Amino acid sequence: MGAIIDKAKAAIDKVDQLGDLAARIFTEFDRDRILRDADAAEERVAQSATALPLAGMLVSVKDLYDEAGVTTTAASKLLQGRPAATRDCEVIARIKAAGAVPFGRTALSEFAYSGVGLNPHYGTPGNVFDPEGIPGGSTSGGALTVALGLADIALGTDTGGSVRIPSAINGLYGYKPSRLWMSGEGIHPLAKSFDTAGPLAGDLQTAITAFEVMAGKTLPAQDGKPAPIKIGVPAHAFVNDLDDRVRADFDAVCKKLNDAGHQLTEIDLGFLAENAVINKILVAAEAHKIYSRDFKALETCGDPRVLNRMRFADTLSAADLIDAYAKRTDVIAMFSSAMADVDVMISPTLPMMAPKIAEVEADFDRLNAMMLRNTSYLNLSDACAISIPVPAGDGVAPGALMIAAPHGHDFAVLHAARRIDPLLRG
Repeated sequence: MGAIIDKAKAAIDKVDQLGDLAARIFTEFDRDRILRDADAAEERVAQSATALPLAGMLVSVKDLYDEAGVTTTAASKLLQGRPAATRDCEVIARIKAAGAVPFGRTALSEFAYSGVGLNPHYGTPGNVFDPEGIPGGSTSGGALTVALGLADIALGTDTGGSVRIPSAINGLYGYKPSRLWMSGEGIHPLAKSFDTAGPLAGDLQTAITAFEVMAGKTLPAQDGKPAPIKIGVPAHAFVNDLDDRVRADFDAVCKKLNDAGHQLTEIDLGFLAENAVINKILVAAEAHKIYSRDFKALETCGDPRVLNRMRFADTLSAADLIDAYAKRTDVIAMFSSAMADVDVMISPTLPMMAPKIAEVEADFDRLNAMMLRNTSYLNLSDACAISIPVPAGDGVAPGALMIAAPHGHDFAVLHAARRIDPLLRG
């Protein structure tokens, strides 16, 4: 028996000790399949002539990614009877080839359509800092697998913030890559114009390595002493209506960056706030196209909050959609123009600290929109962005900082994260 199998067995034992919580984290947890994959990883690592980048790492899989022989359900009763996948999707194939072990299929907001992580079918887990607080969505279960030390990496997806929000709440690193840098093959969609596969991890380097494997790209080394980072600080979006804790954290981060010699410049991103409704229109319309034939069934077996969000598309005309797609194209161009003189921008990942599950159940529309606000601005602009933790002392839930750049500028974001992250921990 090898080290990878031993690691998998120890992690399985941890899951067994979670009791009822495990059923709120995983939609499927097949111990025998995990051990078979661990055995295969052991052999793959032993036979490789070079070190594999994810050798022996346990990777939880959001229940949107196809795995051979497993039914992809998107955490919905509607899809539980669909045929099992006949093969691994491209991302799963890549992480296996890199020496990783798929470790259970994780729960999510139904169809990945929520930023808070509620799921009435499996139950909603709390977060790692507060069992009564929301986990963040939609990659709720995936975030918990990493935060609780069950897995090294979680595979998530991000349509409006679904990698970055649960990462922010659970003290993790969550990366939304450039959408066209990631394969969506074999990943169940919500809104293909927005959906992006991405990793969650407990440290920055693991998140970067996971991204490199998933994208099939390598972050180039920076030679010599790099110049100060040119950092855009947003005005008229992202930083309005912050709660006191988030405002204090962000001000402290800006001071640290300024004191370290980086160049902070205010950039007007108010056009993102002005056009935020485009996300609501287009995501609802694209989700409606996938599920509208199932609305009758979803009235009895679905999450009514998710169904209501999809049915918003019933209020839209063809002209509304044409206009929204055209405006989004303009917004993407405007974001690139606004970012022309800086390397990256920064903002709080979330405008408020995580509310309680009960609070969100009582006031879903407002709080879900608030949790999605900052992250979804960057989906609207088709950007790439990472959320990194902002430490707050022992026993206190950390804050979270988002670092972003226009589509295709992933290396700038990740290089900036490598330089900023130690400053926040210092």
